[in-house]
Order: sequence, then C-alpha cells, then structure tokens
Amino acid sequence: MIKAIIFDLDNCLSAADEPGAELLEPVFDAIRQANQGTLPDDVLEAALGDCWYHALDFVAKKHGFSNEMLAAGQAVISQTRVSTPMRGYGDLHVLAELRGDPLPMLFLVTSGFRQLQDSKIKALSMEQPFEQWFTGLYIDAVDDPNRTNKQDIFQAILNAHQFCPAEALVVGDNPDSELAAGDRLGIPTVQILRPGVVPTNLATHHIRTLHELKALVATQT
Repeated sequence: MIKAIIFDLDNCLSAADEPGAELLEPVFDAIRQANQGTLPDDVLEAALGDCWYHALDFVAKKHGFSNEMLAAGQAVISQTRVSTPMRGYGDLHVLAELRGDPLPMLFLVTSGFRQLQDSKIKALSMEQPFEQWFTGLYIDAVDDPNRTNKQDIFQAILNAHQFCPAEALVVGDNPDSELAAGDRLGIPTVQILRPGVVPTNLATHHIRTLHELKALVATQT
C-alpha cells in the first residue's frame, strides 16, 4: 500500500515559467553582464534556458560559469519572488483526490532559493487550497547555510511516519534531483513527462498526468 507520495514542484505540479519568462530575466541579465567573454553568447543563452529545468548552481557547474557569473545570478535570484496567483498544471485538482484519510499522505519537497520557492507555494494557494492538500511542505533551500538536501528530507519523512521505502512514491521530473534521491533510498520513482521533460530510464514509472498517477496508486493498494 502506498502511504506517502512525495512531489516535486517545478515542472511537476506547476511549470517553472508559469509566472512568465520575465521572472528570471533580471537574473539572466546579471549573468550576461558578468560573463565577460567566459562563454560565447549562443552557449550562454542555451545554458540560461536550462535554468527553467535545473537549479542555478547545477547549471553553472554544467556549463562552466565563472564564479562571478554564478555570484551575480545568485544575488538577484535570492531576492526574486512571485506575487501574482498561480494555478499550476490543469490536473492539479487531482491532488485532492489522491490524498487519503488517513493515507496516503502527500508531501511537497522543492529545491531552490527559499524566498522564490516559498512565494510560488503561496501563489499556488491564492485561489485554491494548495497548501492544505499536503501533510508537509519542505524547501531544500540552496541559500540556507545549513542546507539539507532532498535525499535527507525524504529520509526524514519516512522516519517521522515510520514508512518503509516501498510504501512511498517520489513524483517529479528531474533525474538529477528528486528522482535520483528517491532511487538512492530505494523509493519507487515516478517521472511525470510535462512539456519539455526528457524521459529517463532512472524512473520506475512514467506518467503524463496526475490522473495516471491516481490509477497507478490504485494498483498498489
């Protein structure tokens, strides 16, 4: 029986660019100004596009940003927040149907800069009971000096509720983040193939909508 479902946020429950491409444009401008010839313009623009799917520090390491480029981007994104309502993907209402009484419990674990990720959660809750659908919401804050990580948070959830890995599911899009963390802990993983998401063999299951997740969970009872 599935007793816990752990969700990622960006490109899983809501598109990272739902607030508009302008959300990260000041961040990108700061990185461009700090580039100073480190990367050719076309390579840099491709790297910036990756920021909609990966954390900034991951993108910086992958594409060879200078320390100055990374610092410039971090300084701006740490102050970035969403202030207008967000709706998430069109199947977000299925979360209310997935949550059981008392099981399964739903958890949200998202990585990023604390202020930005917190503002997204608040924006998703402006017009719907988004926060109320979850037993726990966790931000793996990259700007926290005592940062944990998704794997540690997943383990803490299992420990707190005395669930074994086989009784949980990790649902997300990123094989370098939540899917890898779940795999290392032996938790079955579900990659949701939202637009732009590339399938990975790392995931135990693949779905395209939360409706499919509901059907998958039903087979595990």
